[in-house]
Order: sequence, then structure tokens, then C-alpha cells
Amino acid sequence: MQPPDIHRSNIPSAGGRARRAAPSRAWEALQRWRHRLTVPQFTVITGALVIAAGTLVLSTPLCSTETVGLWEALFTVTSAITVTGLSVIDIGTELTPFGQVALAGLIITGGLGLMAITTFLQGFVQGHSGLRARLDKGRALDDFGVGGIGPTFNSILVAGSWMMGLGTAVLYFFGFTDISDPLERLWASLFHAISAYNNAGFGLWSDSLERYRDNAVVNTVIASMIVVGGIGWRVINDLWANRRSSKPFRKLSLHSRLVIRSTVLLILFGSLGLLFTEHFAIGGVIEPLAGIQKLQVTLFQSITTRTAGFNTVPLSAATFSDAGLLLVIVLMFIGASPGGTGGGIKTTTFATLMATTRSTLKGREDVVIHNRQIPDRVVLRAIGVTIASLIFVLLMALLLGLGPTASGESSQLKFSFLEKLFTCMSAFGTVGLDLGVTDKLNRWGQLVLMVGMFVGRLGILLLLSALYGNRPPTRVGYPREELYI
Repeated sequence: MQPPDIHRSNIPSAGGRARRAAPSRAWEALQRWRHRLTVPQFTVITGALVIAAGTLVLSTPLCSTETVGLWEALFTVTSAITVTGLSVIDIGTELTPFGQVALAGLIITGGLGLMAITTFLQGFVQGHSGLRARLDKGRALDDFGVGGIGPTFNSILVAGSWMMGLGTAVLYFFGFTDISDPLERLWASLFHAISAYNNAGFGLWSDSLERYRDNAVVNTVIASMIVVGGIGWRVINDLWANRRSSKPFRKLSLHSRLVIRSTVLLILFGSLGLLFTEHFAIGGVIEPLAGIQKLQVTLFQSITTRTAGFNTVPLSAATFSDAGLLLVIVLMFIGASPGGTGGGIKTTTFATLMATTRSTLKGREDVVIHNRQIPDRVVLRAIGVTIASLIFVLLMALLLGLGPTASGESSQLKFSFLEKLFTCMSAFGTVGLDLGVTDKLNRWGQLVLMVGMFVGRLGILLLLSALYGNRPPTRVGYPREELYI
């Protein structure tokens, strides 16, 4: 008796089952890896993916001319996501209108807070986040309370939209009045409002805002939006909540009072410092200007120097003195405030260091600011952020000095150490001021700047948290012993 005729195709083979099981196991492994990601790791990966996607979009003919390749697009997108403003292309001529719109979208994405956005999205991606994960979010991001990510993101978005809309209206009706085409004027107003509020420093013109050096409206609007974007959403909310108080400043939190006071003092210090250094500079850029013009230029440059990157006068090693450039480097290193759209070590970190220095010189064991004792962990964090940031910038300058760094027709150029340090600090502080060095660097030098921009925007603490992951606190105690300092 013959066995029934059974087609082999109807019987699943062991190899077929293995092939179907392989994608399933790979997907399960990916899911397990995804759930093990900490918030800092998730943030770094998401930032890299956004930069990669933006690069592919910006390099297409729809967004840019044929002179913009993948490398130029990568550098520009990295600068936009990190709201830096350094560029190797001419935004106004080498990007199409659609490309400029895409760039503005990337600036908003980075300016609203790369960390806030990725944390907001993580609730949809990971799900079932327990108390430990939510506490990890608050500790890693340092700007959010437990469970307060959604409302915080909404408040950032609403406040930013109002400010950018108001700035656009003022620039359109009273600022860029020399632009006759209404549509062109509207886009110029909107783009520069977005760039200013997000402390990005991108402009549609190759000379930044030099043509509007004497335009009081443009200077005032851009500078005001830089300051508001730089102080952070927490301070804005605190000011709004206490707007009806008879003594609003006293009702503010210590954080808000410290941010406001530090911001005002740094603006005044930078303005008067630049006025002093450049007034005595032979052939300096402000030497031929009248007194009120000098004050307006130095005030604007002091504000934009800490995070924004706009300039109303030519900026180079030939137009600014070495003392002035060194002052700018210090201001760029300090940067904006926590929760703001700028970079740097932050104003509160600098204020904590100054208070710690004062307490040490007075022989006090506690650090006190405005009659409030600052916890030791905050002081240690401020010291750690400052030292780590300084080491990282010096490492960038060291790497930038390895071998020839110029390319193309500029291959024989040799940049001074001050120019290299200035450019590295501008990248790490996500400022975007340029001495004419960035577009003359070879790809190695530009790669160093891209890494610096990315690390500077994320922050040293978050990057270290992403590298080392979650480590339980040690319960081991050690004996104390004195050191001679």
C-alpha cells in the first residue's frame, strides 16, 4: 500500500522555523535592550538619530544646492540641533526656502530642549516606567519634578510660541523695514525670532546682523529674546506666577533670583569689559564709532556672546583685541542658565563657584547665597561640571592643533592658539561666534567641533550618566584625613 502523496511544501522544515524565529528573537532582544536604556542613554541615541535624519533631509536637492553635500549638511544640522550657529555654508544662498524652513524646525527642536523632548517621547516608547525610572528622569535632567514632564513640555512650548510670535511681529513692522517684499520680510522676521529665542545665532545673511548695527529696534528685540530664552522656562514661570505681587523679586525662588541677578551682572560686566578693552585697542572695530554706538555695540555683543552668536560688527582676530577675545571666551564658558536654550556651564554654576570661593576666603565651612545654605552635593556638582568642561575644551583645542587643520585653498593657513581656543569654546558653549576659522578647517577640525557642540548641548553630567549608566550609591564609608591645600 502506497503512502499518501504529501507535498513537501506543506510541511514546515526545521530551517524554515529557524528563519522565522530569528527575527522574533532579534526583536525581543531589541525590546530588552530598549527597556534597559537609561534616560541619558536614550537622550544621546535620540539626538544622534535626529541629527542623522536631518542630515539626509537637508542634503536633498529640495533643501539645498549641489554645493551642500552630506558632510556640510551633517555639520549644519548638528549646529542647528545643538542651537550653536556655527556654519560651513551660506544659509541664505545655499539653502532653498524649504531648506531654511527645515533648518528653523531643527533649531526649534534643539532650542525647546533636546532632553525635554526625548524624555517626553520616552513615555510612549518605554511605557510602564516605575518610580525608580521617574526618579532617574528627575535626577538626570535636573529640571523636572517627578511626573511633571508633560506639563513642563507644554509650558515650554506655549511660552516659546508666544515670545517668537511677538518678536516676529515687532521685527516685521518696526525692525526689518528696509526689506520691501512683504513675504521676504515676514520670513526674515520669523527666522531671526526663532534663532534669537532659541539662542541659535543662525542668520539669513552672511554678515549676521552687521547691516543693522545702528537699528535700535532690531538690537533691542534680538537681545531681549536672547535673554528671555537664556534664563529658562522655570524663571519665566516664576515671574509670571508672582506678577501681581507688590514685591515680586522677594517672592521668587532662590534659583530665579540667582539667575536674574547673575544674568544682569554678567551683561553689565561683559559690556563694560568689552568697552574698556576695545576702546584702547589700536585700530579696533569700535574705535571710529560714536559714544552711544560703542555702548550699543558692546551691550549687544555682551548679551549675544554668552550663548547666541549674533554679531553687529565684524568679528575676527584683526578687529578685536586679544584681551577682548579672552573676555568673550570667559563669557562663552559661563553661558546661559539651567532650563534655558543656551549652553555653557550655566550662570548658577558660576554663582555657586563664586560663593564657594567667598566662603573659603572668609574661613566659613558652609556656602551661603542670599541667606540660604547650599547643599554640599550642589557645590560638588558645580565644581565637577566646571572642571570637566574646562578639561574637555582644552582637549578639543589639543585635538584641533594636531597637524594641519586648514583645508582647500586655505591649507597653508596657521591659526593661532587663541583662535583655536575661541572656536572650541564657541562650539562647546553652543554660542556660534566665529573668527572666520570654521569654514576653513579640514574635516578633522570640523569633526572635533561637531563632537564639542553635541557634548556641550547635552551637558557633561548627562553624557557621563549615559556612559556609566545607573550605579547604586555606595554604602562604604572611609576614614577622614586632612590634606594640605
